[in-house]
Amino acid sequence: MSPAVAQLRALGLSEYAARTFVALVGLGEGTARDVSDVADVPRTRVYDAVDELTDRGLVDVQQSKPKRFWAISVETAARQFEQEYVHRVNVVTDALDSLETTPRTEEQRSVWTVSGRDAITERLVEFVDAADEEVIFMTIEPLLTDRVVESLRAAAARGVTVRLGGISDPVEAEIRENIPETKQFESLWDWSDDPAGRLLLVDREQTLVSVLVSGNSEHPPEPRDETAVWGAGEANSLVVVLKAMFTWQLDGDRE
Repeated sequence: MSPAVAQLRALGLSEYAARTFVALVGLGEGTARDVSDVADVPRTRVYDAVDELTDRGLVDVQQSKPKRFWAISVETAARQFEQEYVHRVNVVTDALDSLETTPRTEEQRSVWTVSGRDAITERLVEFVDAADEEVIFMTIEPLLTDRVVESLRAAAARGVTVRLGGISDPVEAEIRENIPETKQFESLWDWSDDPAGRLLLVDREQTLVSVLVSGNSEHPPEPRDETAVWGAGEANSLVVVLKAMFTWQLDGDRE
C-alpha cells in the first residue's frame, strides 16, 4: 500500500484519501468500517476522504445503510490522473511563457550551480540539443544514461562533431556502438579518476562540469549523487579555462 499511497499523494490526494482509495481498489467495494480496518483510517475520516475522492471522480457511493463505496478501475483512474497532469503542465507552461518577456543574455561572467543527477542530465541534454558545431564530452560509466546517449546521437545526426576524451574503454565502447561517428582525442585529463562526473563543452562557448559527492542513495547501487557548475559565453571564466585546456589538443586532432 505504501508506494501507491505515496504516489497518489504526489498527484494531489490527501493522506486519508489516498489510503481510502487504495483500500477500495483492493476491496472492490466496502463500507467505512471495511476501509478503516484495511487502511488504518479513522472511520469518521473515511467519509471526508470519500467526499474528496468523489469530487475527483474516483469513487461512487451507494446510498444504503450503511453507505457502500466503490472505486473506479485502476485503468480509468490512471487515465484521469494522466489527463489532469497534462492539463496542469499545459496551464503552468502557458503561464510561465507569458512571464518570460526578457530575453536571457548569452554572455554570463559568473557560473551557476545545479545539483542532483536528474537535474544535471536535463541541463546537459538541453545544452547538447542546442549545439551547432561541436560537443566535447567526458563521463564516467554510471552517469552515461540512455537520455544522454540519445541526445548525443541526435546532435551527430544533424552534423555536430562529437568528441570524446579521457574516458574509460567501456564508456567509449558504448558511445561508439550507438554513435559510430564520434571522434576520440587524447586528453591529459584522466576523467575516470574519482570523483569525476561529467564534462561538457558545447561550441566552445558553453560548458558544464560535475563531480560525484556524498548522496542519499537514490541511484543504487551507486551511493553518491552529483553536483555541477556551468557557464556560458566566450568570456565566461569556466568556459575560458576549459577552452584553454583543450584547444591545443583539439586543434591538433582536427581532420
